[in-house]
Amino acid sequence: MIEKQVDVKTPDGVADCELFYPSEQGTWPGVIVYTDIGGLRPVFRDMGKRLAGDGFVVLVPNPFYRVSRVPVYHDPFKFGEEKTTARMQEIRPSITPAGATRDAPAFVDFLLNQKQVKGKIGTVGYCMGGGLAMRTAAAVPNKVGACVSFHGSQLASADPDSPHTLAPKIKAEMYLGFAIEDRTMPPEAVEKLKGALDAAGVRYGSEVYAGARHGWCVKDHTVYNEGQAERAWSSMLKLFREALN
Repeated sequence: MIEKQVDVKTPDGVADCELFYPSEQGTWPGVIVYTDIGGLRPVFRDMGKRLAGDGFVVLVPNPFYRVSRVPVYHDPFKFGEEKTTARMQEIRPSITPAGATRDAPAFVDFLLNQKQVKGKIGTVGYCMGGGLAMRTAAAVPNKVGACVSFHGSQLASADPDSPHTLAPKIKAEMYLGFAIEDRTMPPEAVEKLKGALDAAGVRYGSEVYAGARHGWCVKDHTVYNEGQAERAWSSMLKLFREALN
């Protein structure tokens, strides 16, 4: 397993990222992993390593590079703690639809320029990362072959630049895993998103994970659900292996 800290130049600056791949010999599909609000931290490094071990070249960007290099949280990150919540509110505004759209080609092209990468790119995002994964698929449609979101937030809001409005631009095959009782994606929002994808002719699969609450896939989250997280991982791998080879 090879792990490197890399810098990716974007129109807005330099994003510090982690790059993982199985070995120096061989080629594999590339995947961008977009984190939740907690950003690039040990749990997402572990996910990047695991995905590389499953046969992919994995880029995990620091989504808050406009604010700070990693670590973005000055105190130990812990969901529910006052200092963590306060820091979330400070850095959240740095994630914008326009910024994500500018970042997307830089991340995709960085991966495609790695000698270890073959074929198209996949994207996967968690919580806010679900929207980033979709925006990347829409921004670089001819280079992104698969897009996955788990407990993605605000994917079909009333905002004029909500991710669901990008459906006509997406050529990737998608998989959407939804949580139960998710205030960031209530049932009506799920249906709105699916309606937009249907109208645009996007190929996708979706399901609500029984007993899984918003954040269930991430090990350091208070609602982590191991059984359903493993099932989500398997669903992601299935799509990536089918769509990116």
